[in-house]
Amino acid sequence: MNLKKTYLPLLICIALAIGVALGSFLNFPAPQRGMISTSGKSKLNKLVDFIESEYVDDVDADSIVDLTVNSILEKLDPHSVYIAKDEMEEVAQSMKGDFVGIGVNFYMYNDTVAVIKPIPGGPSDKAGIKPGDRILKAENTKLFGRKLPNDSLFAKLKGPEGSKLPITVFRKSTGKVFNTTLTRDVVPIKSVDAAVMIGGGTGYIKINRFAETTYDEFKKGLASLKQQGLKTLIIDVRDNGGGYLEMAVEIADELLKDKQLIVKTKNKKNREDKTYATSGGMFEDGKLFILINENSASASEILAGAIQDNDRGTIVGRRSFGKGLVQREMPMGDGSAVRLTVARYYTPSGRSIQRSYDKGGEEYFNEFEKRYESGELYAADSIKIADTLKFKTVKGRVVYGGGGIIPDKFVPIESKHGDEAINLVMQSGFVSYFVFEQLDKDRAGFQKMNAQQLTEKVTGTDEYFKAFGRYLSKNGLMFKLEKHKDKIKRFLAAEFVRQVVNENTYYQLILKEDTMIKAIANPVQTAE
Repeated sequence: MNLKKTYLPLLICIALAIGVALGSFLNFPAPQRGMISTSGKSKLNKLVDFIESEYVDDVDADSIVDLTVNSILEKLDPHSVYIAKDEMEEVAQSMKGDFVGIGVNFYMYNDTVAVIKPIPGGPSDKAGIKPGDRILKAENTKLFGRKLPNDSLFAKLKGPEGSKLPITVFRKSTGKVFNTTLTRDVVPIKSVDAAVMIGGGTGYIKINRFAETTYDEFKKGLASLKQQGLKTLIIDVRDNGGGYLEMAVEIADELLKDKQLIVKTKNKKNREDKTYATSGGMFEDGKLFILINENSASASEILAGAIQDNDRGTIVGRRSFGKGLVQREMPMGDGSAVRLTVARYYTPSGRSIQRSYDKGGEEYFNEFEKRYESGELYAADSIKIADTLKFKTVKGRVVYGGGGIIPDKFVPIESKHGDEAINLVMQSGFVSYFVFEQLDKDRAGFQKMNAQQLTEKVTGTDEYFKAFGRYLSKNGLMFKLEKHKDKIKRFLAAEFVRQVVNENTYYQLILKEDTMIKAIANPVQTAE
């Protein structure tokens, strides 16, 4: 079986999907000035007016303008982008760190809105909604048996803060239908997935993006770990495409000592701004590790670069994405916006880690494929180092600029029998939905079990392993799973624990066999 041909397309597609979200930007108002000359604007306006009034077919003028803006930005850099007004709400919501809704994780199961789990403390949780419930109606609008598109479904469930949403619910465990009313409220979107102790005084914090709430989430998680005897901290920014630069700076400030340089930015006029750490950080001493991979970008690289250049901790993993550009967002007046690159950032040693984008955006975002084919993802000595871009850390160690953060401790991608592709599938929605359907067969029985009992039930036989294989086949994913049996059982058991017990215990189970965690050589405790 040719693993490269079989799994490469899946890996590339997922890498590209992550790449779409890459970028960090400084969140300050744009100056009130024109983007192009008066004569240029007049030319564009005349063309749009001419097309609108004289073109033989009906044309949407807004779509023409959108194309024009996109064409202009494509000539600049891959991170200067136009965000259409119908995309802005989702983008802004993700970066804001919360939304107004009913607070429930769900998916369409057999054409019915099935509740995977209500968000603790959210509107649904407060109203007594339970895992496995089906939402049949919302404000007398039938939601089942209609194959509603997601945007229509979300429109029914979202609404202003404090507004009421009458719903009809079917509870499978009792076989009863009942009515209740939810009060829509602000629901957080977590940017810190986990803050858990994993044994031996070691704490682990997973950051999925840098949003408005990330620093507060991180600080809360770090404080909890310190109370549990934290001595060694692992911060995981793998697959974290960035976000607000300020959040990375504030987190770095908690880890660095007073007056240590965190980051430098330089704009078109060569103005340089430097940001330094302040005194009183929560974890200025103690062992520190930052986990990165090829999809760690922007704000993730700011954090990793600050820690590496100040010799504060060890960077573990694979070379990061290589995005050293800073964007400013400018509203366009119609609900859309442009993010324009306005500066470059540099690590404390003076490194610019921005990769070249001279060959265009498509090749720039297809970097993963090149790294895969060059062997860089498997061997540290395959990483192309720019010998002319040598810099030194505070203690005199040589580091390199010109294309991402090179880790201090390299950990190759899992390639044996296509492990990396299996990892991606096992962390996808397929596992969550499969486990939901298994729980749905005997939810009361499963809920009586603790994490250890669930793990033993799932890993002790091949029942769920084989059922998952059939589930993937039914959904068009054909994998030879036998060689990955132990790994798949472990992921399935962890997902059962996530849905029945809690998120933190899920991570404790998953991290036991994580290759980068193993490379740090710290013990990982068994979940209880």
